[in-house]
Amino acid sequence: MQPNDLAELNAHFALPKHISFTEGPGGLAVADIKNTHAAVRVALQGGQVVSYQPHGAEPVLFVSGLAGYATGKAIRGGIPVCWPWFGPHPTDATKPQHGFARTLEWSVSSTQVIEGGATKLQLVLVDNEHTRTLWPYSFELLLNVTVGPELQVELVTRNLGAEDFSCGSALHSYFAVSDIAGITIDGLSGCTYIDKTAGGDRKLQPGPVTIDAETDRIYLDTAGSCMIEDPAWQRRIHITAAGSRSTVVWNPWQAAAQRMSDFGDEEYRSMVCVETANAGPDVRTVPTGGEHRLSTRIAVEHDHPVKG
Repeated sequence: MQPNDLAELNAHFALPKHISFTEGPGGLAVADIKNTHAAVRVALQGGQVVSYQPHGAEPVLFVSGLAGYATGKAIRGGIPVCWPWFGPHPTDATKPQHGFARTLEWSVSSTQVIEGGATKLQLVLVDNEHTRTLWPYSFELLLNVTVGPELQVELVTRNLGAEDFSCGSALHSYFAVSDIAGITIDGLSGCTYIDKTAGGDRKLQPGPVTIDAETDRIYLDTAGSCMIEDPAWQRRIHITAAGSRSTVVWNPWQAAAQRMSDFGDEEYRSMVCVETANAGPDVRTVPTGGEHRLSTRIAVEHDHPVKG
């Protein structure tokens, strides 16, 4: 079965009142999850969550109005899967930014309804001749997307080869905000961060993170959860990581936004990335036959009751 054969996908994996498979923008195959908790869309290309909206509430994730939807092209927004490296390749700048997992077609492995009426979708990606030209290892990636009162996304890296390998990764979450000038990010105070806008200098975060310029930081030794406080939308987005000791915070600001063809000139005002990552020095070695689990759990708390 081809992973984007919608008839076959629906015959094998659709679940009434929970999940169906349809053609999304650009002809890309998507999984549409809608249950009593929320609506979520996952593009099978890249294994990428592209929307998350609890019922009666504002969208939680940001996707650019100029995002491209095409075979082999990363979608600007949602939760791209960066793997097996984060950012530029460490030794070969000709290899794709953030690795190759976010632009390849994943296969559906399973779907199920779990406790409390939640829905779980599992996707899988395995090495092939193309991936081995970019990264010469045998692997299996699993992506578990669970939609319940919270959204949980888990990336499982399995080493199927005869030698250990090291990899970086990130669940590159783009969050929608009312206005970047009015939000704060809590949970990183006291952490050292690598400031990529200042040549990689290491700095100390003195309190809540506020953003008023281009921001590209890898926070180190982060073990707790983060929270995006958005007073104008009267909500807090709680982001809880596991399998991670680094958190990336990114906003391109105006000049960099204008240089990106798939990002609106003023859209930097309505988004912020707070990414659960294995970035910077937080790369992980996965022994032969072993696995590493990286996950993010996203919960939204409102100051007022949401509509049903």
